[in-house]
Amino acid sequence: MTDVHAAGRRTADELVRLLTDDDTPAAEQLLAGIPTIRELVFVGAGLTSVARTEGRRLPPAQRAQASTRQLRLGALRDANRDDVEGLRGWLLRAAEEIVLIRSQQAAADRFAG
Repeated sequence: MTDVHAAGRRTADELVRLLTDDDTPAAEQLLAGIPTIRELVFVGAGLTSVARTEGRRLPPAQRAQASTRQLRLGALRDANRDDVEGLRGWLLRAAEEIVLIRSQQAAADRFAG
């Protein structure tokens, strides 16, 4: 993994942590500190990887819903391909998706346990 990939993944993890802690202002500040489209895309790659991996572990109905949300996030990313602010919004929503997936998995685990 290159330094850019690793930095993107670390930023993605930090973004999810901030949203898990319900600190949206800090998450927005983190994103505001990412100056280039290229760097934003690497953060997005990290978020997408986590969301898809964790989404596959959900029960079937929630997994299908997560897949649909991933498609919508992809469309949002594509619509903002050349817009730094638009990509920051995409990243925030992508990180929120991971928080949602994790809460759904926790609920499924409680129900099954």
